[in-house]
Amino acid sequence: MIIAVVVHAANIQDRDGARLVFATLADRFPRLRLVWADGGYAGKLIAWVKDSCALVLQIVKRTDDMKGFKVLPRRWVVERTFGWLGRCRRLSKDYEQNTKSSEAMIYVAMIGIMVRRLAG
Repeated sequence: MIIAVVVHAANIQDRDGARLVFATLADRFPRLRLVWADGGYAGKLIAWVKDSCALVLQIVKRTDDMKGFKVLPRRWVVERTFGWLGRCRRLSKDYEQNTKSSEAMIYVAMIGIMVRRLAG
């Protein structure tokens, strides 16, 4: 389940946008200690997250000798969540004029997923 969302303009690099997410996570979820990310978030972001947010950012990478498709631990969780969100009609295209509206629609979609799971 999604605990924090930040929608930003496409001209912002993912590593820079991740700082916005971590800034919201550190205050709202004090028990959070470990975050998994893909190779695109490696570099200076790891040290920044450790210093600023007191979190461990662990990069999940595929090895160079790996051939073909292999499911990597923890990476499939993000892709699966994107698939769930893509089933929501409002999120299938970028209809929103405002990034805050996009964030709100993602939260609404995740609430719907959680309610359907609880209802059985």
